[in-house]
Amino acid sequence: MSVVLFGQSYYLRFDPKLWQAMQPYPPLGTLYAAAYLRTRGYQVALFDAMLAESEAEWEAALRRHRPRFAVIYEDNFNYLSKMCLLRMRQAAFTMIDMAKGRGCTVIVAGSDATDHAEAYLRRGADFVLLGEGEYTLAELLDRLSGRTDTPFAAILGLAYRGEDGAPVRNPRRPDIKDVDALPFPAWDLVDVERYRRIWYGRHGYYSMNMVTTRGCPYHCNWCAKPIWGQRYNARSPENVVAELKWLKETYHPDHIWFADDIVGLKPGWWPRFAELVEAHNARVPFKCLSRVDLLLRPGEIAAMKRAGCQIVWVGAESGSQKILDAMEKGTRVDQIVEATRRVHEHGFQIGFFLQFGYPGETREDIEKTLQMVRDCRPDDIGMSVSYPLPGTKFYERVRDQLGSKQNWEDSDDLAMLYRGPFTTAFYRQLHVVLHKEYRARRTWWRLTGLRPGGARRPGWRQVMTMGYHLLTLPGARYRLERLARVPHEALPPLAPGLSPAAAAIPTPQSEA
Repeated sequence: MSVVLFGQSYYLRFDPKLWQAMQPYPPLGTLYAAAYLRTRGYQVALFDAMLAESEAEWEAALRRHRPRFAVIYEDNFNYLSKMCLLRMRQAAFTMIDMAKGRGCTVIVAGSDATDHAEAYLRRGADFVLLGEGEYTLAELLDRLSGRTDTPFAAILGLAYRGEDGAPVRNPRRPDIKDVDALPFPAWDLVDVERYRRIWYGRHGYYSMNMVTTRGCPYHCNWCAKPIWGQRYNARSPENVVAELKWLKETYHPDHIWFADDIVGLKPGWWPRFAELVEAHNARVPFKCLSRVDLLLRPGEIAAMKRAGCQIVWVGAESGSQKILDAMEKGTRVDQIVEATRRVHEHGFQIGFFLQFGYPGETREDIEKTLQMVRDCRPDDIGMSVSYPLPGTKFYERVRDQLGSKQNWEDSDDLAMLYRGPFTTAFYRQLHVVLHKEYRARRTWWRLTGLRPGGARRPGWRQVMTMGYHLLTLPGARYRLERLARVPHEALPPLAPGLSPAAAAIPTPQSEA
């Protein structure tokens, strides 16, 4: 009998856009927690919701393992978990019900649970881990299993119900600074061959996920950071290469996704990493995330290329400097342009994350962003709409305008949850226009030899798709112009230096 059954509530099946893309990765944060508990002498098992059809498979796992402790431990390295999607919260609540029905002690950890601990406790969870969870979970299980008699009130980073039934939040636990001391994720718990078959069947290669850091020290005022806040702790290049070499020799991936918010923030990290990758024959092609200002540091891009980078994604966000400044992004449009040029010059690719709908955005700002994409010719793009999450200045700016729906249903929702510059319908149509134009132009760039980052020439299917996008683009733009004229009450820009008030925890929609 397994003492601890781990699970998580991000079901790829419940996110239509990501299900269609079918690029699944196991819950890395969950695997870290499971590996750490093993070092403390606990027997663990894993329910991997990523590829599950529904919560019924969690019920089957509970029946099969008969755990004493059911731990719904979200993958804090998956940005979709940080988005706190409503469908996944509903799945977590269902999983709590199922585990309680089998007599388990239920423990929950993750971004949404940290923000809304009281809601999870009301639903039936016995304990919620606040922030980074490994050490808190081990200390709690030591208490629950009788290894210690530590009072619950003395366990940092824990939320629970007091003797009077009222929710209690203990002070947060300091983050783990020596992340090299953590064991590698418990990959043996994962059905690796199932993931491999899916990746090869859909994409012709197999990708695995890793992280080199925890957290992000930057102050983008829309970015929610419920787990690590502004703190940033990095693994050494030596430790990362040791794991990379182990994964390469054990599981033979064709590709790695470094899922960090920022890889290689510390000066000299990338050159040392590249040196060690070459010395230990650990090179595996990878994608990662960075910032345009960091890419412009001397030697940065060249070292990434040496290490095996295929594509680096950056938060370009906007082609309007006014919007970047309002976001407190700390980057400039000219840096986006120059970083893109240098990445392409070194023969690999760059992707842009774009964000629309920030307070004060105008049609002129939107057009500047579209023009930036045309001029820079990134190799891929992703679009989102400003999304107010607790703990951010942005959230504090608009919280009085939030209605009963305060989270997106899934990652393709793109709902305008506050009185933004334009309506939800406008931004959903902007998504259509942006992608039609971008995909047509990208194919044209490759056909005409303007193929940045060594991109392959398109086949006939891509050429036919380009024709379809070009034919339908005028109609899509016409609909966008009509939606832009729909009356809509907008907000003024965020005032510089605005300090957020203490965040309140809203009632989840499912319990409103």
